[in-house]
Amino acid sequence: MAMVDLAAMLAVQREAFMAELPVPLDTRKDRLKRAAALLSDNTELFCDALSEDFGHRSREQSLLTDIASSVAPIRHAIKSLDGWAKRDKRPVQFPLGLLGAKAWVEYQPKGVIGVIAPWNFPVQLVMAPLAGVFAAGNRAMVKTSEYTPRVAALFEELVGKYFAADELVFVTGGPEVGQAFAELPFDHLLFTGATAVGKHILHAAADNLVPVTLELGGKSPVIVGKGADIRQASERVALGKMLNAGQICLAPDYMLVEAGDEAAVVDGLRGAASAMYPTLLANPDYTAIVNDRHFERLTGLIEDARAKGARVEVVNPANEDFGASNARKMPLHIITDVTDDMRVMQEEIFGPLLPVRRYAGIEDAIQQINRRDRPLGLYYFGPDAGERRRVLDRTIAGGVTLDDVIFHISMEELPFGGVGPSGMGSYHGRDGFRTFSHAKAVFKQARFDVAKLAGLKPPYGKATLASVKRQMG
Repeated sequence: MAMVDLAAMLAVQREAFMAELPVPLDTRKDRLKRAAALLSDNTELFCDALSEDFGHRSREQSLLTDIASSVAPIRHAIKSLDGWAKRDKRPVQFPLGLLGAKAWVEYQPKGVIGVIAPWNFPVQLVMAPLAGVFAAGNRAMVKTSEYTPRVAALFEELVGKYFAADELVFVTGGPEVGQAFAELPFDHLLFTGATAVGKHILHAAADNLVPVTLELGGKSPVIVGKGADIRQASERVALGKMLNAGQICLAPDYMLVEAGDEAAVVDGLRGAASAMYPTLLANPDYTAIVNDRHFERLTGLIEDARAKGARVEVVNPANEDFGASNARKMPLHIITDVTDDMRVMQEEIFGPLLPVRRYAGIEDAIQQINRRDRPLGLYYFGPDAGERRRVLDRTIAGGVTLDDVIFHISMEELPFGGVGPSGMGSYHGRDGFRTFSHAKAVFKQARFDVAKLAGLKPPYGKATLASVKRQMG
């Protein structure tokens, strides 16, 4: 798709947006309802396309992580919109309020929002952002991932039945199209993907001063704290790690455990993974690695760790022959004795490999986290309120789930976003509505001659000095 087409698409959307202002709440709710219908009416088609793109993807997992978790935020936005869109009254300085002056904030749509979506949840990470985009009264252009071509083609095929091209369009293509898309003068750009690509997106957007929300990744740590229920913690980590075969930006990336707990944690992980996935190759519940490139990258991380002295335990309860299969299914690999010079501790893993590291006291665990880039998620297990508070106060992460992993993303009224290399800005719920709105300050002056009363009008004199003194306290 040529750049000129992209610019023309944007021009069509922006013209329609400007002509429509102000965007009625009923129009916004109608767009949200159509977005939900796009998914509800075509659930089977989306599940089939997802499985085809991944080589195999659990149908039930797709229903949970891509379909239901897209419809839910859209429904939440429909229900909450009237409250979100209310003007926000603000106080004015004394004595202006007594004289009749007023101040408030109005939330106005920004215009055309660009969305660049990744491959790991190629439906949810398109549709959940659109909940905030449409609730705020905007239009949208979406660049889908070239790594999930079936899903991308399905969106393009279906969108016209539910939306006019001046409301929502989908754009497909490789890196050249992605770059041209990122260079468009959108009113806001949301990118979800790798930190390295996020830097390029920010550069591209800078030329047009486009505000950007970056949802990136990183190495999200798990701390198994003092007195934690190790069986429960290891099961919850195994569930979160093996969901989508670990191809989740918020997947637990490495575990920090007290030396005395390491054997019990490894046993717990092994037992939980074996119970959930007694077989893997033909198991419809277990998702494949998305493509050969990612499979080879993960294999390289394992080989690198082994070569540098790590112990690698492969959780393969049915002793299946993965070498004889071309299914790109990869079992859980629990990696112990890991060191910082191993790639598995330097790169975001994005697959079913789980390094387990020891720590000596909570301060050591906190230091191990803080010497790395700030993560997208952080997970702490344990009943000790003082230790939990210390972890929350002394670490900086995009979001935190306590006594579980990943779940903070599914709380619709919590902002979802990263910090530093794991992202900037956030969305979901009211925070998404505000991200995709312009908070317009409005001040209505009193009828009185305030300038004269406040000594703002020359010739300056006593009233001026009194005003200065009052403002300076």
